[in-house]
Amino acid sequence: MANGNTANPAPLGLSGFALTTLVLSAFNAGLLSGQGVPVVLGLAAFYGGLAQIVAGILEYFKANTFGYVAFFTYGAFWEWFYLTVAYFPSALPYVSIVLWAFGIFTFIMWIGTFRANAALFVVFLLLWITFFLLAGGATTAGGFVGILTALAAWYTAFAQILAEMWGKPAGAFLGPPIIKTKK
Repeated sequence: MANGNTANPAPLGLSGFALTTLVLSAFNAGLLSGQGVPVVLGLAAFYGGLAQIVAGILEYFKANTFGYVAFFTYGAFWEWFYLTVAYFPSALPYVSIVLWAFGIFTFIMWIGTFRANAALFVVFLLLWITFFLLAGGATTAGGFVGILTALAAWYTAFAQILAEMWGKPAGAFLGPPIIKTKK
């Protein structure tokens, strides 16, 4: 266990985000036929959405405001995505405004990662770029950057798991913060 009392919820949230983002991004990048996009809906509702919301709630109880806000917000994003695609397809032409808004939110959260670790910095950097590319209509480019985002998120998740399992400090795998805290 991460702190002797509870498990670290971040790898769950990051993994749910990574897998769902990877699959949707493969469609956006044109690597898979667009007709298969509904395969992402179950992932969006449960692994990208529900698992991240659960991780966010668990981060709340660990007093991690950043993790709480990030996981809960992106979990809600995937629930929104699921509901919009599944039940309100006539709204799809207006999705870009939501992507712009999430790009702005993610950019702000990215600034918060400057004092976290290098791995999380890269995840949020790639994610805000992905949102802005998709919002601007550069779907293929957004898909490829989304794939990189997913891989960076998976790395960040598994680095935390391996650090715990191998008894190493997570920073050994995640890299130092971009801006170090003054002592």
